[in-house]
Amino acid sequence: MACTLLEFCRFQDIKLVRDFLFPQLRGEKKNADNLSSWENEDWGSWEDNESKDVPAEEEISRKAPSVYWLQDCVLSLSPTNDLMVIAHDQKAVFLAPKWKADGKGREEIQYEVVWSGPLNVEDNEFISSALCVPLASQKRSSTGRPDWTCIVIGFTSGYVRFYTESGVLLLAQLLNEDPILQLKCRTYEIPRHPGVTEQHEEMSILYPSAIVTIDGFSLFQSLRACRNQVARAAASGNENVQPPPLAYKKWGLQDIDAIVDHVSIGVMALSPFDQMKTASVLGGFNAAIKSSPPTMSQYITVGSNPFTGFFFALEGSTQPLLSHVALAVASKLTSALFSAASGWLGWKSRHEEEPQQKQKPKVEPSTPLAVRFGLPDTRRHGESISLSPCNTLAAVTDDFGRVILLDVVRGISIRMWKGYRDAQIGWMQIVEDLHERETERGHFSPFGSTQGPCRVAQFLVIYAPRRGILEVWSTQQGPRIGAFNVGKHCRLLYPGYKIMGLNNVTSQGWQPQTYQICLIDPVSGNVRTVNIPFHLALSDKKCERAKDMHLVKKLSTLLKAKAPNHERLEAEAKEILLDIKYPATKKQALESLLASTRVPLSCLTSIAQTLLDSLRSQELEYVDEGLLGFCEDKLKLLHLYESVHKINSAAIETDASPSTKELALLLRLEEDEMRRLQTLIRSYKPEHTRTGVRFADDEPGALPVKAFLEYLECEQEAINLKKISDEEYISLGSFFFWKCLHGECSTQEMCETLEKAGLSPQLLLSLLLKVWLWKEKEILENMQSLYCLHSMLSLLSNMKVAIDKTWDLQSVSPWWQRMRTACVQSISNGAALLSAHVGHSVAANITNALAEKKFPKSLQEDDGESMTDSWEALSLDTEYWKLLLKQLEDCLILQTLLHCKGLKKTSKISSLQAEPLGKHSVKKLLEGGKGGIADTVAKWVFKQDICPGLLKLAREKRDSEGPSAPEPGETSMAVAVLETPQSEDAKEECQVIELLGLVYRHFPCSLDLDVLLAHCCWEYMVQWNKDPEEAHFLFRSVDHLKNIDNAHVQFGLSLMMWNTFIIKRFSAAAYLMDKVGKSPKDRLCRRDVGMSDTSMTTFLGSCYDLLQTMMEADVSSEEMSPPLLEVEDAWISVEGPSSIVELALEQKHIHYPLVEHQFVLCAIMYSVMRFSLKSVKPLALFDSKGKNAFFKDLTSIQLLPSGDMDPSIVSLRQQFLVKLMSAEVQAQFQSQITVKTEEAKSDVEQKPVDWPRLAVELAPQLQVNADTVRRHYVCELYNYGFDHIAGEAILQVVDKEVLASQLLVLTGQRLAHALLHTQTKEGMELLARLPPTLCTWIKAMDPQDLQNTDVPISTTAKLVDKVVELLPENHGQYGLALNLIEAVEAMSAL
Repeated sequence: MACTLLEFCRFQDIKLVRDFLFPQLRGEKKNADNLSSWENEDWGSWEDNESKDVPAEEEISRKAPSVYWLQDCVLSLSPTNDLMVIAHDQKAVFLAPKWKADGKGREEIQYEVVWSGPLNVEDNEFISSALCVPLASQKRSSTGRPDWTCIVIGFTSGYVRFYTESGVLLLAQLLNEDPILQLKCRTYEIPRHPGVTEQHEEMSILYPSAIVTIDGFSLFQSLRACRNQVARAAASGNENVQPPPLAYKKWGLQDIDAIVDHVSIGVMALSPFDQMKTASVLGGFNAAIKSSPPTMSQYITVGSNPFTGFFFALEGSTQPLLSHVALAVASKLTSALFSAASGWLGWKSRHEEEPQQKQKPKVEPSTPLAVRFGLPDTRRHGESISLSPCNTLAAVTDDFGRVILLDVVRGISIRMWKGYRDAQIGWMQIVEDLHERETERGHFSPFGSTQGPCRVAQFLVIYAPRRGILEVWSTQQGPRIGAFNVGKHCRLLYPGYKIMGLNNVTSQGWQPQTYQICLIDPVSGNVRTVNIPFHLALSDKKCERAKDMHLVKKLSTLLKAKAPNHERLEAEAKEILLDIKYPATKKQALESLLASTRVPLSCLTSIAQTLLDSLRSQELEYVDEGLLGFCEDKLKLLHLYESVHKINSAAIETDASPSTKELALLLRLEEDEMRRLQTLIRSYKPEHTRTGVRFADDEPGALPVKAFLEYLECEQEAINLKKISDEEYISLGSFFFWKCLHGECSTQEMCETLEKAGLSPQLLLSLLLKVWLWKEKEILENMQSLYCLHSMLSLLSNMKVAIDKTWDLQSVSPWWQRMRTACVQSISNGAALLSAHVGHSVAANITNALAEKKFPKSLQEDDGESMTDSWEALSLDTEYWKLLLKQLEDCLILQTLLHCKGLKKTSKISSLQAEPLGKHSVKKLLEGGKGGIADTVAKWVFKQDICPGLLKLAREKRDSEGPSAPEPGETSMAVAVLETPQSEDAKEECQVIELLGLVYRHFPCSLDLDVLLAHCCWEYMVQWNKDPEEAHFLFRSVDHLKNIDNAHVQFGLSLMMWNTFIIKRFSAAAYLMDKVGKSPKDRLCRRDVGMSDTSMTTFLGSCYDLLQTMMEADVSSEEMSPPLLEVEDAWISVEGPSSIVELALEQKHIHYPLVEHQFVLCAIMYSVMRFSLKSVKPLALFDSKGKNAFFKDLTSIQLLPSGDMDPSIVSLRQQFLVKLMSAEVQAQFQSQITVKTEEAKSDVEQKPVDWPRLAVELAPQLQVNADTVRRHYVCELYNYGFDHIAGEAILQVVDKEVLASQLLVLTGQRLAHALLHTQTKEGMELLARLPPTLCTWIKAMDPQDLQNTDVPISTTAKLVDKVVELLPENHGQYGLALNLIEAVEAMSAL
């Protein structure tokens, strides 16, 4: 076993972390040139001349920041792998591992972001260091996992702050005003030997000139108290209890220029010799020596001058300081971000805390501590130091690219590595497994003795980012035992501690799984650790394990040969396997052989047999039972593979395709039923079979030996299946049954072989059905496979443990229930229906055989008949089969409809309509609720954009044919229609109608027309809500709503649509239009309403229709009863969410005046957008009561306007209606003189609104005189030259005298334009002959107000006659009107 790099976790999406911490890198692409392999790069300073090296700053500046961003971050991983912190500048991200499914459906651990945000309290402080400290649980029932994890963050301001996993600030402490350089922690470890000093827990904080050590027990208690206080504050309020004070020591480091990193060795006791030596060096010859050696704490720092400094602090020389910790509790924990950013006292906001932050707490002075000795090297500057787990060694990196190994006890350098610039280091401590201890050769067994303590080995792990390599070295003078090419952008993390809060008592039963080191790759997003076998630390040349590993490497080289000689390979592999001593290594070698794809089956079988014979020839007490069982199991699987491969290779003659009569007899069906089944399959087959790419080398049913051995495992006498993916499941099933299903090999031999091998019938049935249902395309093309499946099922059912002997006709057989469950869950409806028919036939045969045993033979002879193939014994399973067959047939027909070609679309297809429809199974339909089937068809209607008329036409055709099922020959799925000569569009429409009719017949209740229209309406509305620009969807939705016959469904659905989708956008549109006072521009519409101005016009038109339909349905619902929602008998067991129709029927009644009030506003808004009216504010047309009633729940009682309205508001309303009439007439006029059509403005063909009638209807509701609106409409019609329409509109006017006066003015304008503006000679002469009064009156008219001056004089003459007719004789202008008659007649004569 060699050193390996194992992935134990990965990031769900590390790019999100990078984009949050480095927003400037979001647009950058990965630079592939910076990811070249380490073999082609500079390995650092291998030469003595250091001047040739490129400065580190220059090289780092050339690196791609999008790849190397992790090098600039502050990282910390909890040793229990339950939390990771990645921080940069002032922001941090907390990640926790979660079980997630990968792309293949397998479960794996992935880091998921649990909190992210800024952590700084002051603007000028940044994160400089971080620790994730897991805290032990105090419960006795704890399983070894930590209770929770505390995040410790050090800042450049000198503050150290403690947070929970959710970013809540627990406590903060200012121990020194200098920036924090490093945070390190030491947890409790059980001493390995009695003479080793027991080390206590502590956390050390490094400042540029000081070290602060916090007692672990004090810190543990304070953090628990703070966390409990936060929980109480979140539950109750402002309770505030001060936690116990922190006990810490603060040492001021002297006689050293600069400090970069440090380690705390802990408490150490000198031996008597070392005590006398130290006293003599410090005090001279006459130094006094104490009777007991003093205990002291040792610290080692790295930096410059000295390069490495050793400090010793005598225990008891100074009293520990007690800090008064400020408890930070977030008020009600409003958010993790607020909690994390809360400062010294969490009760106040950040702005309220600023004056308090300026007054920093008192900082205690440090106790001076001089350096005892060091490693002086003026040119060398230390960069980092890492302490080994046994506290005896330390590794130091420097700016010369060296890694130096220090002996902590003696204070000397014992080893140096060159060429590791910017190296990152960590340690691995491996404990020997006593069961694998190597014993002396003379012992009877290498596993016979497990006496003696476990040995421990230390390994140094070095990551060289310049070379992109991770190395593992055996210390102290050991060789390199592993090297991995990992890339140049990784980060190596070495916590150096475990769980805090344990002691010599509580740690006895704890065995937490901790990670000593991990390597983070920001490109691939995986997190890996190193697995080091203990034996790699052994340097004995006679080590049996080392010899075994050499043999394993030799075997690996042999398997990698380009053109191996199989005979030679077999002989050498046998020799190697027999030479290996250790069973674990021998098993590893055999596994590598079995996993190789280059070793033939015969060689594998021979090698495994040789090894097995060798093991059996040894005495039983010397043989490892695990290896023996492993070898026997693999050999058994190899023999099974060989037998199955032999059966598949033995080709047999295949029979001709069976006739319809033969298939009907096989499936126990009538010939007409069989023909009907074949017709259904043929109609389903072209569009619904799964397609895929097949390569020439992929022989169907082929399976490599390696995969076969990976899929199966032996347990005693049985062979079971491992947890594998669906694709692997199908590959194994195809290897067993694919050729059997095609009649190319003997099904009986295959079943007997598999049964003898120990595979259970249940497993074989699952494999068989999986292959049958997955390979639907090939199955449907070969009806011969039905015979093969029938034979296979019969053989499997007759196996010993397939069907329970206690099963009787009145109970459900688990065997057949397993098969029915597979059919119910399958989306391959065609294959599932055929397999269900075959299963029903086989089950009927077995049931009949069982019934024959129970009935005496004499009774059958007396009755004169026996149980023939047409006779079927009644059983509970039979009823379940019939129910399943009906459900599968219904599902198949529904699936045929969902994936038919449909109608050709002339308009542009939306991306939402282009999304493919999923395939459905019986289980999915049963779980979809009562409305699941209608919802499925509604999705198809939306995709095909079927109009409600076509749905009604198909329903009427089905009703005309009668509710009874058609004859078997008539279910041709529009085959007869397609054969008749018709246009392509007509054929497609006929096919859709035929398919819809067939689906209606199978689902008469679930697809009731009102139910289907309701679901179609809702589906269109849901899709429109996804993309409001598709105004056509909203129009279709309302169109489907209008076609619903039952008023209860129509009303409830319209109310749901209004409350769920419409009201929010409608209110936004109203406020926007009221703000701008006109039809808003496209940019404003998109910003406030979320759609373009054109789409908003259509949206308001649909709202108008929706409210109108709602009011009509509310009135009509009183005259009819609500519908009864029924379900077909075959689908009575349906479960799931309530259908849309059920929810619609549960809606409350509306307050009709409130809806009418909303309808008036909608009509006003629609008219403003439709005609682009200006100077109209919709909400300004209502008083305060009216405004407050808008956009409220339509079922609530609101205070509506009553009584007389303010005259100013009434005036505004009248002005609006007048503008609306003018705009409507102008739009009619423009439609005659321009080529532009309504399609140029909107892609949706909405039903035209009778705007004059609407304006007249709105007038009473707005307290405006309707006759004024009618008169203005008539005048506008004459003004634009629509005299024929105006003549009809006059009939609706009440005050015709006022209208006649207005029309008289308009007549004068026409004559003024004809006489004065044309300036013809005849006109001037005629003007001179007119009476002076009339001539003066005509000259006073202004013809510029006329919109249409091209009106014939004959038409004007009719207008004059109409005026004379309307004016009473006693009117003051009656005489003027008579004179106009003469003038017009004279002009007509010109």
